[in-house]
Amino acid sequence: MLQTPLLSWIFVVLWTFLQLAHGLTFFPDNAVFVAKAGTVSLTCDSATTGNVNWVFIPHGDVQKIPLKGTERRLEVAYEDTPELGEYSCWSGETKLWSAHLVLDAQDTRADSMLNCRAKSYNCSFNCHWSATDYTAVRLGLGKDCSENRKNCSWITSSSQQHPGQGFMFELSNSLTPSMEETTRIEVTAEAMNDYIFHRTYKTFFLRDIIRPESPKIVQCQEVGHQLNVSIEPAASWSKPHSYFKLEHEIEYVSRHNGKNIISESHLIPREISKLRVRSREAVVRSKWSEWTPWRHVNL
Repeated sequence: MLQTPLLSWIFVVLWTFLQLAHGLTFFPDNAVFVAKAGTVSLTCDSATTGNVNWVFIPHGDVQKIPLKGTERRLEVAYEDTPELGEYSCWSGETKLWSAHLVLDAQDTRADSMLNCRAKSYNCSFNCHWSATDYTAVRLGLGKDCSENRKNCSWITSSSQQHPGQGFMFELSNSLTPSMEETTRIEVTAEAMNDYIFHRTYKTFFLRDIIRPESPKIVQCQEVGHQLNVSIEPAASWSKPHSYFKLEHEIEYVSRHNGKNIISESHLIPREISKLRVRSREAVVRSKWSEWTPWRHVNL
């Protein structure tokens, strides 16, 4: 039977292998970002003195490669793509310091990978990183994050990545209703893909990303030869509803000719087979909500 120390050692080895083989699934505190060509200088940041040995573990491997030189400063020069991976300095069998060399892609196209949506004018909204080939993604709000300050509060994904679905985030802002009119929200996104780093930004007013959830059909009441359709906003919509107004569309199928007709009026013909509704914010004319499920009408 395996002893506990041996099991722990096996777990550490397997975990390290998975991180290296499948790309970083976290943002290392000791990352060093480099461009596609140039020289980077690494300094063994340790309280000890004297010469050290340098070791390199390439991305996608677990084998330690000894490097030439025993000075505390290591110069890594490259003409095209640098040797990405973990560089570490050692004193005998003791690891003194390490850094992950990561390629900064400087790719502005990453902006299209981030989309945000608010269900209401409340304090929270959701963002979706749609690209699926990333191993770690995080978001930050405000200038502390956009200017890469140390006191940025990064937000990790609120749901684990699923194949083909990217990363989902839930964020909260501290804007008051009066500030929402004039203050833009600033979102910074950082993503890792096999030791390749992407950074992008989005700014918007909260009203720009409003998209209500589907409303509720309360009842269909006969009024002569017509139906009066009563609609309620989704439970997540901002209150009071008299101030945060919604406008609705009703789509129905005529019994006479089977055609689909869309109406902005709550009064529609009685001779229909089914209907559904959707909503949007009335003042800024936000994106429409999803349609409700079809509701069959038997009158």
